[in-house]
Amino acid sequence: MTPEKVKQQFHQRGITFTEWAATHGYTRGEVYRVLNGQAKAKYGKAHEIAVKLGLKADHENLPA
Repeated sequence: MTPEKVKQQFHQRGITFTEWAATHGYTRGEVYRVLNGQAKAKYGKAHEIAVKLGLKADHENLPA
């Protein structure tokens, strides 16, 4: 999914990124950095956020 599609879905559902971030234990800034491409989201919190938003696949359960 693209960041624009994620933003559109949040808008359609009436959910703010601030609300989503607080619910999932992240800061608003962390979420916006992932959405706007400022964080590469290759590992750590940024990666977790990208997976939860549907921007990246969860590769944790893939065979080695």
